[in-house]
Amino acid sequence: MNAIVALCHFCELHGPRTLFCTEVLHSPLPQGASSGDISGQNEQAEEEEGGIQMSSRIRSHSPAEGASADSSSPGPKKSDMCEASGCRSLAGGHPGYVSHDKETSIKYVSHQHPNHPQLFSIVRQACVRSLSCEVCPGREGPIFFGDEQHGFVFSHTFFIKDSLARGFQRWYSIITIMMDRIYLINSWPFLLGKIRGIIDELQGKALKVFEAEQYGCPQRAQRMNTAFTPFLHQRNGNAARSLTSLTNDENLWACLHTSFAWLLKACGSRLTEKLLEGAPTEDTLVQMEKLADLKEESEGWDGAEEEEKPSSQPEVVEGQELSKCSPETSLMPDCSSWNVAHRRLSVFRSLRHMRQVLGASAFRMLAWHVLMGNQVIWKARDVDLVHSAFDVLRTMLPVGCVRIIPYSDQYEEAYRCNFLGLSPHVQIPPHILSSEFAVLVEVRAATRSSLYPTLFDDEQSLNKYEFVVTSGSPVAADRVGPTILNKIEAALTNQNLSVDVVDQCLVCLKEEWMNKVKVLFKFTKVDSRPKEDTQKLLSILGAAEEDNVKLLKFWMTGLSKTYKSHLMSTVRSPTSSESRN
Repeated sequence: MNAIVALCHFCELHGPRTLFCTEVLHSPLPQGASSGDISGQNEQAEEEEGGIQMSSRIRSHSPAEGASADSSSPGPKKSDMCEASGCRSLAGGHPGYVSHDKETSIKYVSHQHPNHPQLFSIVRQACVRSLSCEVCPGREGPIFFGDEQHGFVFSHTFFIKDSLARGFQRWYSIITIMMDRIYLINSWPFLLGKIRGIIDELQGKALKVFEAEQYGCPQRAQRMNTAFTPFLHQRNGNAARSLTSLTNDENLWACLHTSFAWLLKACGSRLTEKLLEGAPTEDTLVQMEKLADLKEESEGWDGAEEEEKPSSQPEVVEGQELSKCSPETSLMPDCSSWNVAHRRLSVFRSLRHMRQVLGASAFRMLAWHVLMGNQVIWKARDVDLVHSAFDVLRTMLPVGCVRIIPYSDQYEEAYRCNFLGLSPHVQIPPHILSSEFAVLVEVRAATRSSLYPTLFDDEQSLNKYEFVVTSGSPVAADRVGPTILNKIEAALTNQNLSVDVVDQCLVCLKEEWMNKVKVLFKFTKVDSRPKEDTQKLLSILGAAEEDNVKLLKFWMTGLSKTYKSHLMSTVRSPTSSESRN
């Protein structure tokens, strides 16, 4: 993270002062610094904090680092520093601290002031503002300020106990400076928690020293018994005690370097860029909504008393079967019991496989009824066969348009399901058999054992079956049909496309037509446009044909509640529309 973390102090003699700062260096260290590394000291160590490993070493002192008396240095002169080291963190000649991140080859450098004059000016200004005008109520706590020119600052002011100070406390702040305002604001909770931890540790150490000093020599009583003298004369000796003496920690600056370096590393690693593939599809939204509904139902089951209910007709939810699902298994978004349990026994492997088995004309008739939302009825003794058929056919529809009763001992009305599996002895009402809104697939025993060749190495081949597809409204061979059906057939007949590629083509086709459904829903249901405008819109969408219009109206029932509620909530009122016009 390209930022600077600094510890600032308000000196009663010199005002706000920067005590210690840590910055990030992405480029190699200056030549003088790298050649002058002191390797014989005990600071050569491996540091590990929060899972981050860094090698820490003493860096040679450069004249431009603010600790020298040279007037060209960006740091303050010796005449501006407290004699008791209250305005100085590192002693004169101290080289500072460097930690090297082995993973990213980034160096974290700590010293009293930044090397670069511009950075020194930015840190200096942030220090003054954090300890003077930019203060939160109570003077202790976090605050945010800054601008594009001088950077943005997260500042946390706090007090340190000092038995010799006026009011028995001194004023400090820890500031984080960066140019990216959004990144800094998003890092507020993280920085607040970690910096608050550093402050608590400093205050805890200082409190122990303060209590020990007060116990040995209570300053409050001594001051009350001392004759009044001007404060300026009193404070010359005691106004600038160093932070190391206030906390009685000689390794304070090394510990702060480690904490600040880890803070910069961790804060930069917590936010990462990810490539998003786009907004969630309608199928994803519908599945999430159903998952939430099923969770609510399961919570109701858990809270209610267990009661034995008489067996009744199977319950149906759009795109899911609940008749064979326990409350635990029904929490899955696509709770089709055959999806996993019967995967090895599936007969139809894909749409291409089904088209090869049924034949081109029979498959086109079946696919047309599926896309139009008509009821698809399968009659067979083999339950696994029906399950696999529905598992394949449902891939042509949006999830919200699928309502399945996988196997039943009686006929179910079309409003309850558009996929219905029946045992062979079930009687279907005559008006259903002659209806143009239903298609029947009867699975019979084959008259010849080699009626259908084995197309795949199935555990249960199709040689012993024959499939009869009938409907009250058979699809003529020369009928154009919906556009999406023609594209699906083109993909299935293209042998250069694998089954996985065909599946992705189906996903793209469904999302393309669902986008057209969304436009039509907004145009007709939300805006209530007249029929003439709707017809023009359908022409623009390339869906003016009768079959395409029927498909769009059926698929409109599969829109997610999230999308519908979003549109309804953003509808402009008539008054606002008139005023805008």
